[in-house]
Amino acid sequence: MESKIKRREFINITSVAGLGVGLGVPSIACAINNKSIKPVLLGGPQTYTGSWPVWPIFDQVEREELLNVLNSGEWCRLGSKTAPRFEDEFRKLTEAKYAFGVSSGTSALYTMLGALNIGPGDEVIIPPYTFIATYNVVVLNYALPIFVDTDIESFQIDASKIESSITDNTKVIMPVHVGGSPADIDRIMDIAEKHKIPVIEDACQAHLAEWKGKSVGNWGLGGAFSFQASKNLNSGEGGAIITNDETFIQSCYSFHHQGQGSNAASLEPGTGTRGSNLRITEFQAAILLAQMTRLVEQAKRRSENAGYLTKMLKEIPGVTPAKLYNGVTRSAYHLYMFRYDKEKFAGMDRAKFLKALNAEGIPCSKGYNSLSKSEYVTNLAKNKHYLNIYGTKTMNDWVERISCPQNDRLCKQEAVWFYQTMLLGTKTDMEQIAEAIKKISMNAVEISKT
Repeated sequence: MESKIKRREFINITSVAGLGVGLGVPSIACAINNKSIKPVLLGGPQTYTGSWPVWPIFDQVEREELLNVLNSGEWCRLGSKTAPRFEDEFRKLTEAKYAFGVSSGTSALYTMLGALNIGPGDEVIIPPYTFIATYNVVVLNYALPIFVDTDIESFQIDASKIESSITDNTKVIMPVHVGGSPADIDRIMDIAEKHKIPVIEDACQAHLAEWKGKSVGNWGLGGAFSFQASKNLNSGEGGAIITNDETFIQSCYSFHHQGQGSNAASLEPGTGTRGSNLRITEFQAAILLAQMTRLVEQAKRRSENAGYLTKMLKEIPGVTPAKLYNGVTRSAYHLYMFRYDKEKFAGMDRAKFLKALNAEGIPCSKGYNSLSKSEYVTNLAKNKHYLNIYGTKTMNDWVERISCPQNDRLCKQEAVWFYQTMLLGTKTDMEQIAEAIKKISMNAVEISKT
């Protein structure tokens, strides 16, 4: 055998590894005994030596949009032109009837809960596998966050467990389209309609994701999007709400603008009894208009690369890409998520696997910690305001109610992430990701000893 193997040849050879002895194919570890394919942790060469795409991507388009706002002297969205332009473009992109910008994805969720007058005594169903903001917006309203365990195959909320968590106090179901892949929307909506509970979609990671050909955020009463710096559509900070309900959009607009319904400041109090300033700025809107000119093409590339990577990773025992539900017609792939089974890697724990993969030049992460087990969340049971509202027994019972064993397993042992910028690379980049993981798999016993 030649001392060097081309990467494409390597992928073709290793793709049959899972077939094993049944087809008379010798194990790859025996068939290829060559230092050039050893992992970095065993003294081999780094698999990926290129440069992953940088983020954010910008050019003269962003500069011109920003300068237009700067030179206009209209930097606040009230009575301005740029924010309405962005909102109209985002509305058309998501095919929603209404859209408006806010200061962040967190603000979008907080605004919608405020518009629904969520408060003390209310319960909001959320997943435990999500960014902390999903939880924070609930407790900012002094409502009880009720975690429903994770479908470990998809990383999404387990829709089959939602109904058993509903009580007379349940006022909102708030699924998260984690990683940009839609949750099980049909099942969630069926449960919500049966119990007459509104659904608020946390689509903060899911720009252009679709369920049965329709953009996420359109299925529930409203959808929240984030434009924070890591997101697929990025203005550093920023967010948006979409809805198809005219009354709801008016309530949201009023809440995010100090209770005032007009697109202008007023010295008079607005309607309702509470509100805030959660407005988007003209500068954020300008950047978003420019960034949106690339969004569709970037989404296409992520999807193609993710599909190609999935085909290769499925051939490696112990690596299971996150399941997409049958209704998913497009994932945004803000994250590429897969499960790692250490038993198929000679018992090598996930931390050692991540170390080995990062050493190969493949950036990766273990992802979220288990929210329902974190002190940040469980200490809510000791919060003086919550004890005043709900009492000691209710809060102690709440800690038991939010147990999520499947999510704990996913967070502590199995989850691995790649980031969306990696999926903007080339097919060769995807091949090198698969090559690196295969190298680690073939040498797992030796790596475990290091």
